[in-house]
Amino acid sequence: MTTTSNQPPAREGRVAVRVWQLPVRIIHWLLAASIVVLSLTGLYIGVPVLSPDGRHTPIMAYAHAVHVGAGLVFAGLLLARVIFAFTGNRYARWDQFLPVRKEQRRMLKPSLRFYLFLSKEPPPATGHNPLAGLTYTVLFAMFLAQTFTGLALEAAEDRTGWTAVVSGWVDDLAPLGAVRFTHHLILWLTWGFVIHHVYSAVLMDNVERSGLVSSMITGIKHLPEDRDA
Repeated sequence: MTTTSNQPPAREGRVAVRVWQLPVRIIHWLLAASIVVLSLTGLYIGVPVLSPDGRHTPIMAYAHAVHVGAGLVFAGLLLARVIFAFTGNRYARWDQFLPVRKEQRRMLKPSLRFYLFLSKEPPPATGHNPLAGLTYTVLFAMFLAQTFTGLALEAAEDRTGWTAVVSGWVDDLAPLGAVRFTHHLILWLTWGFVIHHVYSAVLMDNVERSGLVSSMITGIKHLPEDRDA
C-alpha cells in the first residue's frame, strides 16, 4: 500500500490512522500524572504518618499545597477535555462517549461479550467502542464529583474564599462527613478504573494488534484496510 508524505507508515495489510490528536494525548497523560499526585498527597493528608501530632506541620502544609495545586490542574484538564469534545476530531468528540447512533448501540452487546471472554472478536471500533465510551462517561462524572467535593472540603477550611462560592451548593446536598467519604471513595473507584483501563488496553492491543497502547504516545493505530476509519 502506497503512503503519501502526510501519512504515517502502515504495516502490511493494515492502514495507519492518526486517531488521537496531540492535545488529547497530553491531557490523557497529565490527568494520569495528576491522579498519582492527588492520590499520594490525599492519602497522606488523611493519614499523616510523618506528622502524627496534627495537621499544622510543615510537611502537612506542603502536602496540602501540592494537593490543592494538583487539584486545580486536574480541574483545568477536565475543562480542556470538555472543550475538545466539541472541537476535536471525530475520535475526540462527545458522540464517541454516548451511543447516539444505531451502529454504536448495536455494538454494545458484542463489546460486552468480548470483555467477558464470551467472544474472541474485539469490537471493530477505530476510536472508543461504545461500551468503553459509556465507561469514560461515568468516569468523567466521577471526576466532576471528585472536583466539587474537593472544593467543598477546601471551603470548609475557609468559608470566605472562592472555593466556598464555587462549591457552596455541595453543602446543601450533604453534610461534611458524607462529602469527605464520597471524596475518599472516588479515589479508590478511580484506581479500580485505572487497573481495569490498563488491563483492557493491553487486552485489546494483544488481540487486535492495532498498537492501541503505543497510540497514546504516537496517536497512530494500525487497523485492517477494510475498517471504516
